[in-house]
Amino acid sequence: MKIAVFAYHDIGYECLKVLIDSKEETVAVVTHEDDPKEEIWFQSVAELARQHHLPVYTPPSPNTPGFIDLIRKLTPDLILSFYYRKILSRELLAIPRLGGINLHGSLLPKYRGRSPVNWVLVNGESETGVTLHYMVEKADAGDIIAQHRVLIDREDTALSLFRKMTAAAAKLLKETYPLIKAGTAPRTAQDSQSASTFGGRRPEDGRIAWEAPALSIYNLIRAVTHPYPGAFTLHNGRKLYIWAAGVNGQEIGNVKVVLPGAIEGVLKGKGITVSTGAGSLLVTRAQFEGEEELAADLLAERYKILVGTRLGQ
Repeated sequence: MKIAVFAYHDIGYECLKVLIDSKEETVAVVTHEDDPKEEIWFQSVAELARQHHLPVYTPPSPNTPGFIDLIRKLTPDLILSFYYRKILSRELLAIPRLGGINLHGSLLPKYRGRSPVNWVLVNGESETGVTLHYMVEKADAGDIIAQHRVLIDREDTALSLFRKMTAAAAKLLKETYPLIKAGTAPRTAQDSQSASTFGGRRPEDGRIAWEAPALSIYNLIRAVTHPYPGAFTLHNGRKLYIWAAGVNGQEIGNVKVVLPGAIEGVLKGKGITVSTGAGSLLVTRAQFEGEEELAADLLAERYKILVGTRLGQ
């Protein structure tokens, strides 16, 4: 069977490996040129494809008449998409006799759209997963073939969760591919009433609102910590990144500082506690923009950030 693969990121890399190991005829690997403005911490689909002498294409858009014509001439039986960042047009999806199938990083119909791994952490979910589904013009809305659930630990960051998702994606594809190849893969329509859709996240979306509960702020921090752009606040007009934290269950001293964003205490060897809209946040790693990342208590000592100082201003 001839396959055209549209793939990027670690999930694209590991799923392409599954297809290479299955010795299917991959007639095209379509991927993205890396963006110099983006931190590239993941494996390269293009490099893997070239190592195995597969033809690689990196069109700015896969939906131009010229590129659609190229895919048509390759006569793939199936299009597979793994974390490819562009929507494929109806004309492109009509080319293969078995249609197009996408792997999405959530338990559809929940968390359609962009950045599902980050969003589930922001929203404090306890589980997520990966879904293989048929592609239609509307993003992530096609019939479901199969899913694999992934539990979210309280300590998971976007990176650790993405590693779990990558392993789950490769496992799901390996288990399901024989049915896809035979044309016997199941189809279960999505319940549109249960659907939720989220957009892409921007670096500025990482700004901390100290009026929010401590748990919500903690979830934001772990959702966008390294290798993502990070959660941040301000201190005397300077951007202060908070890379790691925990929800603090203890009050510091005899007097409770109630203003959200106010520093309640500096705990040597542990971090700094900050008042929030509900509870306290224990900040353990922090960094002023353009300077080195430090343990939060050392940062407070170095920059003379005192108890009572209010962050966010």
